[in-house]
Amino acid sequence: DVARDPRWGRTEETYGEDPYLVGRLGVAAVRGLQGRSGTVGPGHVIATLKHMAGHGQPESGENTAPAPFGEHTLREVFLPPFEAAVKEAGAISVMPSYNEYDGVPMHANVHVLRDILRGEWGFRGTLVSDWTAPNDLVSLHHVAADSGEAARRAIVAGVDADLPDPSTYGALSALVRAGRVPEALVDSAVARTLRHKFMLGLFEHPYVDTAAAARSVGDPAHRALALEAARRSLVLLKNAPVRGTPLLPLDRARVRTIAVIGPNAAETLLGGYSETPLRSVNVLDGIRAKMGSNARVLYAEGVRITEPVRDTAFPARGGSNSPGRWHADTVRLVDSRANAPRIAAAVAAARRSDVAVVVIGDNEQTAREAWSRVHLGDRTSLDLVGDQNALVRAVLATGTPTVVVLIHGRPLSIRYVADSVPAVLDAWYVGQEGGTAVADALFGDVNPGGKLPVSIARSVGHLPAFYNYKPSARRGYLFDRTDPLFPFGHGLSYTTFRIGVPRLASASVAAERLAAGDSVPVQVDVTNTGARAGDEVVQLYLHALVSSVTRPVMQLAAFERVTLRPGETRTVTMRVAPQAFALWDADMRHVVEPGEFEVMAGASSAAVQRARLAVTGTRAYDVGR
Repeated sequence: DVARDPRWGRTEETYGEDPYLVGRLGVAAVRGLQGRSGTVGPGHVIATLKHMAGHGQPESGENTAPAPFGEHTLREVFLPPFEAAVKEAGAISVMPSYNEYDGVPMHANVHVLRDILRGEWGFRGTLVSDWTAPNDLVSLHHVAADSGEAARRAIVAGVDADLPDPSTYGALSALVRAGRVPEALVDSAVARTLRHKFMLGLFEHPYVDTAAAARSVGDPAHRALALEAARRSLVLLKNAPVRGTPLLPLDRARVRTIAVIGPNAAETLLGGYSETPLRSVNVLDGIRAKMGSNARVLYAEGVRITEPVRDTAFPARGGSNSPGRWHADTVRLVDSRANAPRIAAAVAAARRSDVAVVVIGDNEQTAREAWSRVHLGDRTSLDLVGDQNALVRAVLATGTPTVVVLIHGRPLSIRYVADSVPAVLDAWYVGQEGGTAVADALFGDVNPGGKLPVSIARSVGHLPAFYNYKPSARRGYLFDRTDPLFPFGHGLSYTTFRIGVPRLASASVAAERLAAGDSVPVQVDVTNTGARAGDEVVQLYLHALVSSVTRPVMQLAAFERVTLRPGETRTVTMRVAPQAFALWDADMRHVVEPGEFEVMAGASSAAVQRARLAVTGTRAYDVGR
C-alpha cells in the first residue's frame, strides 16, 4: 500500500507515501521472501502483495472506507508498486483490499483484478481474499444479496481463495450445479492453488521442521542483521546547538548521570501483527548497556499512554505487552491525575541528570488496524496522545539538555517538540534490537543516515501533506503555512554533505527511445563536508513543465545511499527508468510525451538542485510493456 493519509492506523504497515519508493522496497521484500529463482526454494515462502488497491488513502482516513479518487490516481500512485512486484520480482500471490473503488468493491472488481492484474500485467498467481472479505460484499458493501451471490461475484472477479475459512465459497458447488458459476472458473482457481502447493513442496514435505525453525529464530546472525537494519533506519529530525554545540552525539566523558524517561523507554514496541521475540532490547536497556559502570542511569516512566489490558482471547499475551494490547478492542487513555506523580518523578530524575532522553510516541493501541466497528485504530488527530507533551514541557522546564526519541508507527504532528526540543531522533518501530541501535546513535557510535518515507504534517488540518501534490494544490491558509513540519526524504547527520547539480550525458532524449525502454543516466557529485564519516541518501526527482494532463510538482525517480569519509567526494550515477517520464493521458494510454523536464537532485524533497532535460519528438509514444 502507498500511505497517503496518516490518520489511517495501518500506515505503520506500509513503506511510505511514494509509489517509486514503495515499489523498490516491495520488490526487495518479495525477493527476500520468495527467492530470486522464479520458484519457491527451501527456506522461502510465497509472498502475498496487499492490499490491491487504493487502500492507503481512504475517505476520512478510516480503514476500509472508499477510495476517493479516479483512475489516473489509481494508476499513477497506487498500482505501480504492485506492478513492479509482479513483473520484476515475480510475486506469486495478491490480496485485494477491503475498500471500494469507483463504486465497485475490490473483491468484486473485474476491471482491476482481471483486466489490469491478470490481463495487462500477465499475473498468473493466486488471488486470496482478505479476512472474510467476500462476505463483506453482503454485509458491508451491499452489492450482493446473499453469500452465494457474493461468492459468484468474487470468483468471477478472479479471487481464488476465500480466507481464512470459506465464509462464502462453500456455496460454489451448488452455484456450479445451478449454472450460475462456470465450472472452468472453479477449475482455474483450484489449479492455481494446487500449483503453488506443489511449488512449496507441501505434498512431499507437509510438516514444518520444528528443530530447524528453533535454530533459525534467535540465531546470532539474524540478530546482527536486525541490529544493522535498526541502525540504518534511524532518522535524525533535528539537532540544534546547546551552549554552542549540537546536542547529539552525547559525550560519554561529560555524561555522569542520564535520565531515561517516557512511556516507550522500557518497552520494545513492534507494531501490529508482531509477536514477542525471544530476545529484545528496549531503549532503557540499550543505554544501560552502553554506559555500563561509567554513568548512572535513572529511569522514570513519566506518563502512561493507555491503560493496561488483559487479552481474553490470548491470555498469555495479556498485561501491557504489545500483542495483547494490540488485540484488545477497548482503548482507554490514562487519566491526567494518574500521570501527575509520574511526571513529578520524571522531573526529579531530570534535575539530577546531565542529560534527559525522553522516549515518547505511540503504542500498538493508539495506531493500529481498525478491523471492526468495535476495534478501532484510525484517528482524527496526529498529535501526541495523552499527557506526553505535558511530560516534555515539564522536563524542558528543568533546564536539563533534552533529547526526544520517537517510537511510533505512523507520522506524528510534533509541533511543540519540534519547536522546543533541541534534538529529536525518530526511530519509528525500530525492531527487537532497537534499544541498542538508539543508544549507538545517541552516543555517536552510529551516525544516523535514514530519511523520512513520508511527509510529517503540521496538523491534521494540513492533510493531505504528501510531497508529490498537483500544481493547483497548496495555495495557502489563513494564519498558517502549507509546508510540512518535516518534508519527505528529510534526515540529518552528525556530519554535513554537499550535493551538486545533476549532470546529464545529453540535454535531450527522444520520446520514442524512452517509450522503447531506454533509461536516462544522471550523475550527481556528493561530498562529505564534515568531520566524520556518514551516510547520505541522494534523491532524484522529476517534474514535467508542461503535459497534456496534470502531473505532480515533483516525483521521486531514483535514490542511492552512499557512505563517505570526511572530505570524500563520490559521483553517484543513477538511471531514470522510462516509466518515470510516462503518464496516463486523457484516453488512459500510458505514453511518453515530448516536453521539458526538470531533473532535481538533493538530500530531501525540499532541498534540491535542478537541471533541464528535453524529451524530443512530434507525438506521444505508447510505453512498451
